[in-house]
Formats: sequence, C-alpha cells, structure tokens
Amino acid sequence: MTGSSIPPGQSPAAQPASAVRLDIPGDAAVTHRDVAANGARFHIAELGDGPLVLLLHGFPQFWWTWRHQLTALADAGFRAVAMDLRGVGGSDRTPRGYDPANLALDITGVVRSLGEPDAALVGHDLGGYLAWTAAAMRPKLVRRLAVASMPHPRRWRAAMLADARQSAALSHIWGFQRPWIPERRLTADDGALVGKLIQDWSGPRLPDDKALENYRRAMCIPSTAHCSIEPYRWMVRSLARPDGIQFNRRMKRPVRVPTLHLHGSLDPVIRTRSAAGSGQYVEAPYRWRLFDGLGHFPHEEDPVAFSTELINWLKDPEPDR
Repeated sequence: MTGSSIPPGQSPAAQPASAVRLDIPGDAAVTHRDVAANGARFHIAELGDGPLVLLLHGFPQFWWTWRHQLTALADAGFRAVAMDLRGVGGSDRTPRGYDPANLALDITGVVRSLGEPDAALVGHDLGGYLAWTAAAMRPKLVRRLAVASMPHPRRWRAAMLADARQSAALSHIWGFQRPWIPERRLTADDGALVGKLIQDWSGPRLPDDKALENYRRAMCIPSTAHCSIEPYRWMVRSLARPDGIQFNRRMKRPVRVPTLHLHGSLDPVIRTRSAAGSGQYVEAPYRWRLFDGLGHFPHEEDPVAFSTELINWLKDPEPDR
C-alpha cells in the first residue's frame, strides 16, 4: 500500500491478499495481478481473451461482485477484467485522489496498462458514476459504455439537490460527511453493516451468505472504509466549491459512445426516475433496460439475465435506440 494513516476504528483482521484474491464459482481460474496506472497500483482479476471489457464495482463491494460476469464474458469471447478501484480491495490506498475526475483517469490508465487501445466499460453504482465520467472525459479510450444502478453525474447532482425522495434514499451519503464515525460503523462487528446495507438494498433475490461474508471481510482491510467513502465526501462537499462546479461543467460534454443503461425496478438507492433521464446526455445509441423485481445489485440478483442482456448488446454491431 502507498502511505496513508489508518483511520480510527479500522480492524486489522483482514489482509488484502487473502481477502480479495479469491477464486470464482465454477471451473474457471481467474488470473490475479497488479497493474500500474495514474501513479498507483491496481489489483485486477482477469479471464478470457478478446476485446477488453473492464468491470468497475460500486460501494460497498470490490471486484468480486463481477464474478458471474467474468465467466459469462470470457465464455462469450471477451477479455474480461474486473479491477479494484483506488483504495479498495487489493489496490493502493493513497492519501488523496478520490475525486471522480482522478478516479476516471485511474480507469483509463488501467486500459492503457493492459495494452489495449480501448475498452467497453461496465460500471455499477460508484463504478457506474466513474464509467460515465471516463466516457465523457476520455472518449477515445471507451469503446462502449454500460452502467447499472447509477444515473449520469449531472442527473445524480440534480436529483440530490431537487428531489427530496432521492435525497432521502441516499441518506447514507449524507451520513458519510461526518469524520471517522462512518468508518467505525462500517468496520464494527466484522463489517456487519456492510452485509445489512447489501441486504437492505437488494430485491427479493439476495446475494448469498458467502458473498456477504467476502464483502464484510474486504471492508475490514485497513483503510478501506475510509477510502471507500472519500469519493462520496467529495461529491457532496464539492457541490458549491469551484472544483465541483468545474467538474459539473465538464460533464456537460455529451457521451458519444453506444450506451446501455441497466436498472432494477426495486432499487431503493437510486430511484428509477432519477436514472431514466440520463439518456439526454448521450449523443449515440442509448438503450434503457429495466429489470422487473430486482434491486440495487441486478448483476448479482439475477446474473444470467444481466449477463445475457450485456453480452447481446456488446455483440450487437449496431445497437440502436
């Protein structure tokens, strides 16, 4: 890890290698390795050969949330790579650099480090926010864009400020603005809150107990809780700051790559109406897919349906509106 102090309340019980370099279900064996990008080191899990599909996790998870899609994408003829974002899983915990513009540079830097000219980005939750950002800021490195459970950043900002119900649904983000208390809560009782959040945010098809155990353990790696919520602190605290206003202006740039937008109808974190308006920021084929009966984690709640939708779209040479 790069140098950063361990915030109070962090458990030393879990260590990165044992907590995040996991096998995935089935016979396929992922390759774990580290790549350098944007001044930091990032852990990736890789499977398959073909056009690159880079998978970006959200909160409170790490690369393993894409275990089902890694296998499905590799079987479909893609080079599937799931990375741990800065500060999470097996990637470096740096003392700064958690604003979305820099995190997007992490992502495009990993694409370059993998020796590829571009990638299809697939992001969930925070990973989706960053995928939107990367597609707007570095369009030459993004071949296609697929986002789950996250509106476009400008849509997210507007909903947070103007939609009382959406703001209430994101109450955990407002709670993250307090110093140290959120870190302590996330790591207390071996990460029990992580499991509760995932259960509360899921639809009827909950992730299995083993998955929850893995997410809880990974959150207890020293400094992970602090780093995991730093992007959300920036997103709120910068709303009226020059850097936040500048970022919002930069995100006026339209997304000009084919975009697939996936959402669960029962998502209690991101309201459907908040996500559904994101197509106005895309000047390319845009496809909206609402999964009936799924919550905030559609790729885990119904991995077959999610993977099928994703792969069919990736293989469609001319995805239409």
